[in-house]
Amino acid sequence: MRLWDCRFLPVLFSACLLLPARSIAQGHPAPQDTTARPLTPKELKKREKKLRKELSDPDKVWLMEEVPDIITEDERRAFLELGTEEEREQFIEIFWRDRNPDHESPINPAREEHYRRLAYADEHFASGITGRKTDRGRIYIIWGPPDEIESHPTGGTLDRPTEQGGGTTTTYPWELWRYRHLEGIGENIEIEFVDTTGSGEYHITKDPCEKDALGHVPGAGPSLTEIMGRSSKADRFTNTSGTTCPIPFGGTTASMNEFDLLDRYFRVQRPPERLRDLAELVTVRVVRNEIHMDYRTDFLRVTSNTVLVPITVQVPNRDLSFQTRQGVHSAVLNLYGRITTPGGVVVQTFEDVISRDFPESLFQSSLNLSSVYQKSLPLRSGLYRLDLVVKDTLSGNLGVFKTALRVPHFEDDKIDASSLILADQIEPVPSQQIGTGQFVLNSYKVRPRLNQKFSSTEKLGIFLQLYNLKLDDTLHKTNVSVTYRITKDQQEIWRSVETADQLHQGGEQLTIQRYLPVASLAPGRYTIEVIAIDLLTNQTITRGADFTLMPALPKSNVMVRPPIS
Repeated sequence: MRLWDCRFLPVLFSACLLLPARSIAQGHPAPQDTTARPLTPKELKKREKKLRKELSDPDKVWLMEEVPDIITEDERRAFLELGTEEEREQFIEIFWRDRNPDHESPINPAREEHYRRLAYADEHFASGITGRKTDRGRIYIIWGPPDEIESHPTGGTLDRPTEQGGGTTTTYPWELWRYRHLEGIGENIEIEFVDTTGSGEYHITKDPCEKDALGHVPGAGPSLTEIMGRSSKADRFTNTSGTTCPIPFGGTTASMNEFDLLDRYFRVQRPPERLRDLAELVTVRVVRNEIHMDYRTDFLRVTSNTVLVPITVQVPNRDLSFQTRQGVHSAVLNLYGRITTPGGVVVQTFEDVISRDFPESLFQSSLNLSSVYQKSLPLRSGLYRLDLVVKDTLSGNLGVFKTALRVPHFEDDKIDASSLILADQIEPVPSQQIGTGQFVLNSYKVRPRLNQKFSSTEKLGIFLQLYNLKLDDTLHKTNVSVTYRITKDQQEIWRSVETADQLHQGGEQLTIQRYLPVASLAPGRYTIEVIAIDLLTNQTITRGADFTLMPALPKSNVMVRPPIS
Protein backbone atom coordinates (compact mmCIF):
# COMPACT_ATOMS: atom_id res chain seq x y z
CA MET A 1 0.00 0.00 0.00
CA ARG A 2 1.35 3.37 -0.92
CA LEU A 3 1.70 6.27 1.49
CA TRP A 4 -1.28 8.13 0.11
CA ASP A 5 -3.45 5.03 0.37
CA CYS A 6 -2.40 4.68 4.00
CA ARG A 7 -3.34 8.24 4.69
CA PHE A 8 -6.76 8.44 3.13
CA LEU A 9 -8.27 4.97 3.53
CA PRO A 10 -8.52 5.05 7.35
CA VAL A 11 -10.06 8.52 7.15
CA LEU A 12 -12.57 7.35 4.55
CA PHE A 13 -13.45 4.29 6.63
CA SER A 14 -13.96 6.43 9.73
CA ALA A 15 -16.14 8.82 7.76
CA CYS A 16 -18.33 5.94 6.59
CA LEU A 17 -18.88 4.81 10.19
CA LEU A 18 -20.00 8.29 11.13
CA LEU A 19 -22.65 8.70 8.45
CA PRO A 20 -26.16 9.24 9.91
CA ALA A 21 -28.18 6.07 10.23
CA ARG A 22 -31.53 6.01 8.45
CA SER A 23 -34.46 3.94 9.47
CA ILE A 24 -35.53 1.41 6.91
CA ALA A 25 -38.58 0.22 8.81
CA GLN A 26 -41.70 1.81 7.36
CA GLY A 27 -43.49 4.13 9.70
CA HIS A 28 -40.53 4.77 11.99
CA PRO A 29 -39.46 8.40 12.22
CA ALA A 30 -36.01 9.20 10.89
CA PRO A 31 -33.48 9.85 13.64
CA GLN A 32 -31.93 13.24 14.10
CA ASP A 33 -28.84 14.15 12.07
CA THR A 34 -25.81 12.60 13.76
CA THR A 35 -23.18 13.74 11.25
CA ALA A 36 -19.89 14.13 13.06
CA ARG A 37 -18.73 17.67 13.71
CA PRO A 38 -15.04 18.56 13.23
CA LEU A 39 -12.90 17.73 16.23
CA THR A 40 -11.68 20.63 18.32
CA PRO A 41 -7.89 21.00 18.74
CA LYS A 42 -8.25 19.68 22.30
CA GLU A 43 -10.22 16.63 21.14
CA LEU A 44 -7.77 16.00 18.30
CA LYS A 45 -4.82 16.14 20.70
CA LYS A 46 -6.57 13.72 23.06
CA ARG A 47 -7.31 11.33 20.20
CA GLU A 48 -3.70 11.38 18.97
CA LYS A 49 -2.46 10.79 22.51
CA LYS A 50 -4.62 7.68 22.67
CA LEU A 51 -3.29 6.48 19.33
CA ARG A 52 0.31 6.97 20.48
CA LYS A 53 -0.33 4.71 23.48
CA GLU A 54 -1.31 1.94 21.09
CA LEU A 55 2.00 2.10 19.23
CA SER A 56 4.71 -0.45 19.93
CA ASP A 57 7.94 0.76 21.52
CA PRO A 58 9.94 0.73 18.22
CA ASP A 59 7.17 2.72 16.50
CA LYS A 60 7.13 5.27 19.31
CA VAL A 61 10.90 5.67 19.11
CA TRP A 62 10.76 6.14 15.33
CA LEU A 63 7.93 8.69 15.39
CA MET A 64 8.79 10.65 18.51
CA GLU A 65 12.58 10.34 18.75
CA GLU A 66 13.94 9.83 15.23
CA VAL A 67 11.78 11.72 12.69
CA PRO A 68 9.62 14.29 14.56
CA ASP A 69 11.41 17.19 12.88
CA ILE A 70 11.26 15.94 9.28
CA ILE A 71 7.89 14.17 9.13
CA THR A 72 5.09 16.32 7.75
CA GLU A 73 1.85 16.83 9.63
CA ASP A 74 -0.09 14.78 7.07
CA GLU A 75 2.44 11.93 7.29
CA ARG A 76 2.36 11.98 11.09
CA ARG A 77 -1.43 11.74 11.21
CA ALA A 78 -1.43 8.99 8.59
CA PHE A 79 1.08 6.98 10.63
CA LEU A 80 -1.00 7.36 13.80
CA GLU A 81 -4.09 6.11 11.99
CA LEU A 82 -2.49 2.86 10.82
CA GLY A 83 -3.85 -0.15 12.64
CA THR A 84 -1.24 -2.90 12.38
CA GLU A 85 2.48 -3.32 12.88
CA GLU A 86 2.82 -4.51 9.29
CA GLU A 87 1.18 -1.32 7.96
CA ARG A 88 3.50 0.84 10.08
CA GLU A 89 6.59 -1.05 8.89
CA GLN A 90 5.43 -0.53 5.32
CA PHE A 91 4.83 3.16 6.00
CA ILE A 92 8.37 3.60 7.37
CA GLU A 93 9.81 1.85 4.32
CA ILE A 94 7.85 4.15 1.97
CA PHE A 95 8.72 7.21 4.07
CA TRP A 96 12.45 6.69 3.47
CA ARG A 97 12.08 5.45 -0.10
CA ASP A 98 10.25 8.63 -1.08
CA ARG A 99 13.17 10.66 0.29
CA ASN A 100 15.79 8.61 -1.54
CA PRO A 101 17.07 10.52 -4.60
CA ASP A 102 17.62 7.15 -6.31
CA HIS A 103 14.68 4.82 -5.64
CA GLU A 104 16.49 1.92 -7.31
CA SER A 105 19.57 2.15 -5.10
CA PRO A 106 19.81 0.07 -1.90
CA ILE A 107 21.80 2.96 -0.41
CA ASN A 108 19.66 5.85 0.80
CA PRO A 109 21.84 8.97 1.29
CA ALA A 110 18.89 10.95 2.66
CA ARG A 111 18.37 8.44 5.45
CA GLU A 112 22.08 8.17 6.20
CA GLU A 113 22.41 11.96 6.36
CA HIS A 114 19.42 12.23 8.68
CA TYR A 115 20.86 9.78 11.21
CA ARG A 116 24.25 11.49 10.95
CA ARG A 117 22.54 14.76 11.86
CA LEU A 118 20.80 13.11 14.80
CA ALA A 119 24.12 11.83 16.13
CA TYR A 120 25.81 15.20 15.61
CA ALA A 121 22.97 17.06 17.37
CA ASP A 122 23.10 14.69 20.36
CA GLU A 123 26.87 15.11 20.63
CA HIS A 124 27.13 18.88 20.21
CA PHE A 125 23.88 20.46 21.45
CA ALA A 126 22.90 18.50 24.58
CA SER A 127 22.18 20.73 27.57
CA GLY A 128 20.31 18.81 30.23
CA ILE A 129 18.09 17.38 27.46
CA THR A 130 19.01 15.30 24.43
CA GLY A 131 20.71 17.40 21.76
CA ARG A 132 18.15 16.49 19.10
CA LYS A 133 15.39 18.03 21.23
CA THR A 134 17.11 21.40 21.63
CA ASP A 135 16.33 24.27 19.26
CA ARG A 136 19.80 24.19 17.72
CA GLY A 137 19.57 20.43 17.33
CA ARG A 138 16.17 20.62 15.64
CA ILE A 139 17.27 23.31 13.18
CA TYR A 140 20.41 21.32 12.40
CA ILE A 141 18.36 18.17 11.78
CA ILE A 142 15.90 19.96 9.47
CA TRP A 143 18.29 22.13 7.47
CA GLY A 144 21.73 20.64 8.01
CA PRO A 145 24.88 22.55 8.95
CA PRO A 146 24.71 26.31 8.39
CA ASP A 147 27.01 27.98 5.89
CA GLU A 148 28.35 30.29 8.62
CA ILE A 149 28.18 30.37 12.44
CA GLU A 150 28.89 33.42 14.57
CA SER A 151 29.36 32.07 18.09
CA HIS A 152 29.66 33.94 21.40
CA PRO A 153 29.65 31.19 24.05
CA THR A 154 30.39 33.60 26.92
CA GLY A 155 28.44 36.59 25.68
CA GLY A 156 30.43 39.78 26.13
CA THR A 157 30.43 43.29 24.76
CA LEU A 158 28.31 44.06 21.70
CA ASP A 159 28.27 47.18 19.55
CA ARG A 160 24.74 47.28 18.24
CA PRO A 161 24.24 48.04 14.52
CA THR A 162 22.51 51.37 13.85
CA GLU A 163 19.29 49.65 12.77
CA GLN A 164 19.14 48.19 16.30
CA GLY A 165 19.77 51.55 17.95
CA GLY A 166 23.57 51.61 18.12
CA GLY A 167 25.43 51.97 21.39
CA THR A 168 27.26 49.35 23.43
CA THR A 169 25.83 46.66 25.71
CA THR A 170 26.65 43.32 27.26
CA THR A 171 25.04 40.12 25.99
CA TYR A 172 24.09 36.65 27.13
CA PRO A 173 25.75 33.74 25.26
CA TRP A 174 24.36 33.66 21.71
CA GLU A 175 24.87 32.22 18.24
CA LEU A 176 23.90 33.42 14.77
CA TRP A 177 23.50 30.78 12.01
CA ARG A 178 23.52 31.90 8.38
CA TYR A 179 22.16 29.85 5.48
CA ARG A 180 22.67 31.05 1.92
CA HIS A 181 19.44 29.35 0.83
CA LEU A 182 16.61 27.53 2.58
CA GLU A 183 14.05 25.89 0.35
CA GLY A 184 10.65 27.53 0.72
CA ILE A 185 12.08 30.20 3.05
CA GLY A 186 14.40 32.36 0.97
CA GLU A 187 17.96 33.52 0.51
CA ASN A 188 20.53 34.61 3.13
CA ILE A 189 18.52 33.44 6.11
CA GLU A 190 19.79 34.22 9.62
CA ILE A 191 18.64 32.21 12.64
CA GLU A 192 19.62 33.41 16.11
CA PHE A 193 19.84 31.44 19.35
CA VAL A 194 20.36 32.87 22.83
CA ASP A 195 21.11 31.35 26.24
CA THR A 196 19.45 33.73 28.70
CA THR A 197 19.81 31.34 31.66
CA GLY A 198 23.52 30.56 31.36
CA SER A 199 22.69 26.84 31.47
CA GLY A 200 23.82 26.03 27.97
CA GLU A 201 20.21 25.81 26.78
CA TYR A 202 20.15 28.00 23.66
CA HIS A 203 16.66 28.74 22.38
CA ILE A 204 15.69 30.11 18.99
CA THR A 205 14.56 33.71 19.05
CA LYS A 206 12.78 36.03 16.67
CA ASP A 207 14.03 39.06 18.61
CA PRO A 208 17.66 39.97 17.76
CA CYS A 209 17.82 42.06 20.95
CA GLU A 210 16.78 39.30 23.34
CA LYS A 211 20.48 38.60 23.89
CA ASP A 212 20.89 42.06 25.51
CA ALA A 213 21.73 41.16 29.14
CA LEU A 214 21.26 44.80 30.20
CA GLY A 215 17.91 45.27 28.52
CA HIS A 216 15.99 45.35 31.83
CA VAL A 217 18.68 47.11 33.86
CA PRO A 218 17.79 50.82 34.25
CA GLY A 219 20.38 53.12 32.72
CA ALA A 220 22.67 50.29 31.59
CA GLY A 221 23.65 49.63 27.98
CA PRO A 222 21.82 52.64 26.49
CA SER A 223 21.41 53.06 22.77
CA LEU A 224 22.57 56.17 20.92
CA THR A 225 19.05 57.63 20.76
CA GLU A 226 18.60 56.99 24.48
CA ILE A 227 21.94 58.68 25.26
CA MET A 228 20.81 61.69 23.20
CA GLY A 229 17.47 61.79 25.02
CA ARG A 230 15.40 61.09 21.89
CA SER A 231 13.92 57.91 23.38
CA SER A 232 13.81 55.93 26.60
CA LYS A 233 14.31 52.28 27.46
CA ALA A 234 10.58 51.92 27.95
CA ASP A 235 10.12 52.54 24.23
CA ARG A 236 11.86 49.24 23.49
CA PHE A 237 8.91 47.28 24.83
CA THR A 238 6.28 48.99 22.69
CA ASN A 239 7.81 48.16 19.27
CA THR A 240 5.29 47.14 16.62
CA SER A 241 7.92 44.88 15.08
CA GLY A 242 7.70 42.44 17.99
CA THR A 243 11.31 43.02 19.05
CA THR A 244 12.83 44.70 22.11
CA CYS A 245 15.40 46.67 20.13
CA PRO A 246 15.98 50.38 20.78
CA ILE A 247 14.67 52.91 18.30
CA PRO A 248 17.00 52.87 15.25
CA PHE A 249 19.61 55.60 15.22
CA GLY A 250 19.20 58.26 12.58
CA GLY A 251 15.44 57.96 12.32
CA THR A 252 15.65 54.89 10.10
CA THR A 253 12.51 52.81 10.31
CA ALA A 254 13.15 49.22 11.31
CA SER A 255 12.96 46.98 8.29
CA MET A 256 11.57 44.04 10.25
CA ASN A 257 7.85 43.47 9.93
CA GLU A 258 6.17 41.72 12.83
CA PHE A 259 4.22 39.34 10.61
CA ASP A 260 7.24 38.55 8.40
CA LEU A 261 9.29 37.78 11.52
CA LEU A 262 6.63 35.48 12.92
CA ASP A 263 6.13 33.75 9.59
CA ARG A 264 9.83 33.08 9.11
CA TYR A 265 10.27 32.14 12.77
CA PHE A 266 7.72 29.33 12.50
CA ARG A 267 8.56 28.18 8.96
CA VAL A 268 12.23 27.49 9.71
CA GLN A 269 11.08 25.10 12.44
CA ARG A 270 9.03 22.98 10.03
CA PRO A 271 10.28 20.52 7.42
CA PRO A 272 10.31 22.01 3.89
CA GLU A 273 7.55 21.03 1.49
CA ARG A 274 9.10 19.88 -1.75
CA LEU A 275 7.59 19.43 -5.20
CA ARG A 276 4.21 20.77 -4.19
CA ASP A 277 3.22 21.46 -7.80
CA LEU A 278 3.83 17.79 -8.70
CA ALA A 279 2.14 16.40 -5.60
CA GLU A 280 -1.11 15.72 -7.43
CA LEU A 281 0.61 13.79 -10.19
CA VAL A 282 2.74 11.88 -7.70
CA THR A 283 -0.47 10.85 -5.94
CA VAL A 284 -2.09 9.87 -9.23
CA ARG A 285 0.97 7.80 -10.07
CA VAL A 286 -0.11 5.15 -7.60
CA VAL A 287 -3.18 4.18 -9.59
CA ARG A 288 -2.71 5.78 -13.01
CA ASN A 289 0.78 5.03 -14.24
CA GLU A 290 -0.50 3.35 -17.42
CA ILE A 291 2.32 4.46 -19.73
CA HIS A 292 5.59 2.63 -19.20
CA MET A 293 8.79 4.57 -19.82
CA ASP A 294 12.40 3.45 -20.10
CA TYR A 295 15.11 6.06 -19.88
CA ARG A 296 18.85 6.62 -19.90
CA THR A 297 21.11 9.57 -19.30
CA ASP A 298 24.51 10.20 -20.86
CA PHE A 299 27.22 12.73 -20.05
CA LEU A 300 29.49 14.64 -22.42
CA ARG A 301 31.87 17.43 -21.45
CA VAL A 302 31.12 20.88 -22.87
CA THR A 303 33.46 23.06 -20.81
CA SER A 304 35.42 22.58 -17.59
CA ASN A 305 32.26 23.57 -15.67
CA THR A 306 29.45 22.34 -17.92
CA VAL A 307 28.26 18.87 -18.91
CA LEU A 308 25.80 18.09 -21.71
CA VAL A 309 23.22 15.61 -20.44
CA PRO A 310 21.11 13.90 -23.13
CA ILE A 311 17.99 12.45 -21.47
CA THR A 312 16.53 9.71 -23.65
CA VAL A 313 13.03 8.32 -23.06
CA GLN A 314 11.45 5.30 -24.73
CA VAL A 315 7.68 4.69 -24.78
CA PRO A 316 6.03 1.47 -26.04
CA ASN A 317 3.70 2.29 -28.92
CA ARG A 318 1.21 -0.20 -27.51
CA ASP A 319 0.71 2.06 -24.46
CA LEU A 320 -0.41 4.98 -26.63
CA SER A 321 -3.95 5.78 -27.78
CA PHE A 322 -4.27 6.33 -31.53
CA GLN A 323 -6.88 8.24 -33.48
CA THR A 324 -7.42 7.38 -37.15
CA ARG A 325 -7.93 10.06 -39.77
CA GLN A 326 -7.75 9.49 -43.51
CA GLY A 327 -5.87 6.24 -43.09
CA VAL A 328 -3.24 7.62 -40.66
CA HIS A 329 -3.07 6.52 -37.01
CA SER A 330 -1.92 9.37 -34.75
CA ALA A 331 -1.06 9.67 -31.06
CA VAL A 332 -0.09 12.83 -29.16
CA LEU A 333 1.70 13.10 -25.81
CA ASN A 334 2.31 16.10 -23.59
CA LEU A 335 5.67 15.86 -21.83
CA TYR A 336 6.92 17.83 -18.83
CA GLY A 337 10.30 17.42 -17.20
CA ARG A 338 11.96 19.08 -14.25
CA ILE A 339 15.44 18.92 -12.74
CA THR A 340 15.94 20.00 -9.14
CA THR A 341 18.71 19.96 -6.58
CA PRO A 342 18.40 17.63 -3.54
CA GLY A 343 17.14 20.69 -1.66
CA GLY A 344 14.29 21.16 -4.15
CA VAL A 345 15.68 24.18 -6.02
CA VAL A 346 14.48 24.04 -9.64
CA VAL A 347 17.43 24.06 -12.05
CA GLN A 348 15.80 23.25 -15.40
CA THR A 349 12.32 22.59 -16.72
CA PHE A 350 11.31 21.50 -20.20
CA GLU A 351 8.06 20.61 -21.92
CA ASP A 352 7.12 19.37 -25.34
CA VAL A 353 4.21 18.15 -27.44
CA ILE A 354 5.29 14.94 -29.14
CA SER A 355 3.42 12.92 -31.74
CA ARG A 356 3.52 9.58 -33.56
CA ASP A 357 1.92 8.94 -36.94
CA PHE A 358 1.69 5.58 -38.75
CA PRO A 359 0.00 4.73 -42.05
CA GLU A 360 -2.48 1.88 -42.04
CA SER A 361 -0.01 -0.52 -43.67
CA LEU A 362 2.51 -0.16 -40.80
CA PHE A 363 0.20 0.37 -37.85
CA GLN A 364 -0.13 -3.20 -36.54
CA SER A 365 3.59 -3.93 -36.76
CA SER A 366 4.39 -0.59 -35.08
CA LEU A 367 2.52 -1.64 -31.94
CA ASN A 368 5.29 -4.13 -31.20
CA LEU A 369 7.91 -1.38 -31.27
CA SER A 370 8.75 1.66 -29.16
CA SER A 371 9.27 5.32 -29.91
CA VAL A 372 12.21 7.33 -28.64
CA TYR A 373 12.47 10.96 -27.50
CA GLN A 374 15.53 12.88 -26.36
CA LYS A 375 16.20 16.21 -24.65
CA SER A 376 19.75 17.45 -24.08
CA LEU A 377 20.42 19.86 -21.21
CA PRO A 378 23.58 21.62 -20.03
CA LEU A 379 24.20 21.09 -16.30
CA ARG A 380 26.98 21.58 -13.80
CA SER A 381 28.41 18.50 -12.13
CA GLY A 382 26.56 17.41 -9.01
CA LEU A 383 23.56 15.45 -7.75
CA TYR A 384 20.10 16.30 -9.07
CA ARG A 385 16.63 14.82 -9.19
CA LEU A 386 14.83 14.26 -12.49
CA ASP A 387 11.01 14.18 -12.58
CA LEU A 388 9.26 13.36 -15.85
CA VAL A 389 5.56 13.18 -16.64
CA VAL A 390 3.91 12.25 -19.96
CA LYS A 391 0.20 12.42 -20.62
CA ASP A 392 -1.67 10.83 -23.51
CA THR A 393 -3.93 13.63 -24.76
CA LEU A 394 -6.53 11.21 -26.13
CA SER A 395 -6.95 8.79 -23.20
CA GLY A 396 -5.65 10.96 -20.35
CA ASN A 397 -3.31 8.12 -19.32
CA LEU A 398 -0.16 9.14 -17.46
CA GLY A 399 3.41 7.96 -17.22
CA VAL A 400 5.48 9.27 -14.30
CA PHE A 401 8.96 8.59 -13.04
CA LYS A 402 11.54 10.25 -10.82
CA THR A 403 15.18 9.32 -10.42
CA ALA A 404 18.51 10.59 -9.19
CA LEU A 405 20.71 12.30 -11.77
CA ARG A 406 24.41 12.23 -10.92
CA VAL A 407 26.29 14.53 -13.28
CA PRO A 408 30.01 13.63 -13.16
CA HIS A 409 32.91 16.03 -12.89
CA PHE A 410 35.35 15.72 -15.78
CA GLU A 411 38.97 16.02 -14.79
CA ASP A 412 41.05 18.87 -16.24
CA ASP A 413 44.54 17.43 -15.92
CA LYS A 414 44.26 13.79 -16.98
CA ILE A 415 42.59 11.73 -19.69
CA ASP A 416 38.83 11.34 -19.28
CA ALA A 417 35.89 10.15 -21.36
CA SER A 418 32.17 10.60 -21.93
CA SER A 419 29.53 7.91 -21.49
CA LEU A 420 29.85 4.98 -23.89
CA ILE A 421 26.67 5.01 -25.97
CA LEU A 422 25.44 1.91 -27.79
CA ALA A 423 23.39 3.14 -30.72
CA ASP A 424 21.35 1.73 -33.58
CA GLN A 425 22.02 4.84 -35.66
CA ILE A 426 25.17 6.97 -36.00
CA GLU A 427 25.48 9.32 -38.93
CA PRO A 428 27.00 12.75 -39.64
CA VAL A 429 24.66 15.73 -39.85
CA PRO A 430 24.85 18.74 -42.18
CA SER A 431 26.87 21.65 -40.83
CA GLN A 432 23.75 23.78 -40.31
CA GLN A 433 22.30 21.10 -37.96
CA ILE A 434 25.38 20.62 -35.76
CA GLY A 435 24.41 20.80 -32.08
CA THR A 436 20.66 21.10 -32.73
CA GLY A 437 17.75 18.66 -32.69
CA GLN A 438 17.10 15.32 -31.07
CA PHE A 439 19.98 12.81 -30.88
CA VAL A 440 22.50 15.31 -32.28
CA LEU A 441 25.80 15.21 -30.39
CA ASN A 442 28.24 17.66 -31.92
CA SER A 443 28.37 16.75 -35.61
CA TYR A 444 26.73 13.31 -35.34
CA LYS A 445 23.21 12.01 -34.94
CA VAL A 446 23.44 9.25 -32.33
CA ARG A 447 20.27 7.36 -31.40
CA PRO A 448 20.78 5.17 -28.29
CA ARG A 449 19.30 1.68 -28.02
CA LEU A 450 17.90 1.83 -24.49
CA ASN A 451 17.46 -1.88 -23.87
CA GLN A 452 20.86 -2.53 -25.52
CA LYS A 453 19.42 -5.51 -27.39
CA PHE A 454 20.38 -5.99 -31.03
CA SER A 455 19.76 -8.68 -33.60
CA SER A 456 22.66 -9.94 -35.68
CA THR A 457 21.11 -8.28 -38.74
CA GLU A 458 21.11 -4.82 -37.10
CA LYS A 459 23.89 -2.30 -36.78
CA LEU A 460 25.50 -1.96 -33.35
CA GLY A 461 27.23 1.38 -33.13
CA ILE A 462 29.41 2.85 -30.37
CA PHE A 463 29.95 6.54 -29.64
CA LEU A 464 32.55 7.87 -27.21
CA GLN A 465 34.47 11.10 -26.67
CA LEU A 466 37.96 11.33 -25.15
CA TYR A 467 39.09 14.47 -23.33
CA ASN A 468 42.35 16.08 -22.15
CA LEU A 469 44.62 14.35 -24.64
CA LYS A 470 48.16 15.70 -24.63
CA LEU A 471 49.48 17.51 -27.71
CA ASP A 472 52.98 16.72 -28.94
CA ASP A 473 55.11 19.85 -28.50
CA THR A 474 56.65 19.46 -31.95
CA LEU A 475 53.91 17.99 -34.12
CA HIS A 476 51.03 19.65 -32.26
CA LYS A 477 49.08 16.41 -32.54
CA THR A 478 47.83 13.82 -30.07
CA ASN A 479 49.03 10.23 -30.05
CA VAL A 480 46.36 7.82 -28.89
CA SER A 481 45.79 4.11 -29.38
CA VAL A 482 42.27 2.62 -28.93
CA THR A 483 41.50 -1.06 -28.33
CA TYR A 484 38.03 -2.56 -28.76
CA ARG A 485 37.22 -5.85 -27.01
CA ILE A 486 34.05 -7.95 -27.05
CA THR A 487 33.88 -10.57 -24.31
CA LYS A 488 31.40 -13.24 -23.29
CA ASP A 489 31.58 -14.83 -19.86
CA GLN A 490 34.91 -12.99 -19.39
CA GLN A 491 36.37 -14.70 -22.46
CA GLU A 492 37.57 -12.47 -25.29
CA ILE A 493 35.58 -13.08 -28.50
CA TRP A 494 36.82 -10.24 -30.69
CA ARG A 495 39.52 -7.57 -30.54
CA SER A 496 40.48 -4.66 -32.75
CA VAL A 497 43.09 -1.91 -32.34
CA GLU A 498 43.10 1.50 -33.97
CA THR A 499 46.40 3.35 -34.08
CA ALA A 500 47.05 7.07 -34.10
CA ASP A 501 47.11 7.21 -37.92
CA GLN A 502 43.71 5.51 -38.20
CA LEU A 503 42.03 7.80 -35.66
CA HIS A 504 42.69 11.10 -37.49
CA GLN A 505 43.75 12.80 -34.28
CA GLY A 506 44.09 16.52 -33.86
CA GLY A 507 43.08 18.52 -30.79
CA GLU A 508 42.86 17.50 -27.15
CA GLN A 509 39.39 15.99 -27.75
CA LEU A 510 38.72 12.92 -29.88
CA THR A 511 35.38 11.48 -30.99
CA ILE A 512 35.11 7.73 -31.58
CA GLN A 513 32.18 6.54 -33.65
CA ARG A 514 32.01 3.20 -35.44
CA TYR A 515 29.90 0.10 -35.97
CA LEU A 516 30.92 -3.27 -34.55
CA PRO A 517 30.90 -6.54 -36.53
CA VAL A 518 28.29 -8.64 -34.70
CA ALA A 519 26.70 -10.54 -37.57
CA SER A 520 28.97 -13.56 -36.97
CA LEU A 521 28.37 -13.70 -33.21
CA ALA A 522 26.00 -16.25 -31.67
CA PRO A 523 22.97 -15.00 -29.70
CA GLY A 524 23.81 -14.21 -26.08
CA ARG A 525 24.97 -11.57 -23.64
CA TYR A 526 28.23 -9.76 -24.32
CA THR A 527 30.38 -6.91 -23.00
CA ILE A 528 32.08 -4.27 -25.14
CA GLU A 529 35.13 -2.48 -23.74
CA VAL A 530 36.85 0.55 -25.23
CA ILE A 531 40.37 1.09 -23.86
CA ALA A 532 42.14 4.32 -24.84
CA ILE A 533 45.85 4.94 -24.13
CA ASP A 534 47.43 8.37 -24.41
CA LEU A 535 50.90 7.32 -25.59
CA LEU A 536 52.36 10.71 -24.71
CA THR A 537 51.43 10.48 -21.01
CA ASN A 538 50.87 6.71 -20.61
CA GLN A 539 47.43 7.43 -19.16
CA THR A 540 44.60 4.96 -19.80
CA ILE A 541 40.82 5.31 -19.70
CA THR A 542 38.32 2.44 -20.10
CA ARG A 543 34.59 2.54 -20.78
CA GLY A 544 32.37 -0.52 -21.05
CA ALA A 545 28.77 -1.59 -21.63
CA ASP A 546 26.78 -4.83 -21.80
CA PHE A 547 24.62 -5.74 -24.76
CA THR A 548 22.48 -8.69 -25.78
CA LEU A 549 22.54 -10.21 -29.26
CA MET A 550 19.18 -11.65 -30.29
CA PRO A 551 18.47 -14.21 -33.02
CA ALA A 552 18.11 -12.66 -36.47
CA LEU A 553 14.58 -11.56 -37.30
CA PRO A 554 12.91 -12.60 -40.54
CA LYS A 555 13.43 -9.82 -43.07
CA SER A 556 9.70 -9.12 -43.31
CA ASN A 557 9.57 -8.38 -39.56
CA VAL A 558 12.50 -5.95 -39.46
CA MET A 559 11.38 -2.38 -38.89
CA VAL A 560 13.37 0.68 -37.91
CA ARG A 561 12.51 1.97 -34.44
CA PRO A 562 11.26 5.53 -35.02
CA PRO A 563 11.96 8.52 -32.80
CA ILE A 564 9.10 10.49 -31.33
CA SER A 565 8.72 13.49 -33.56
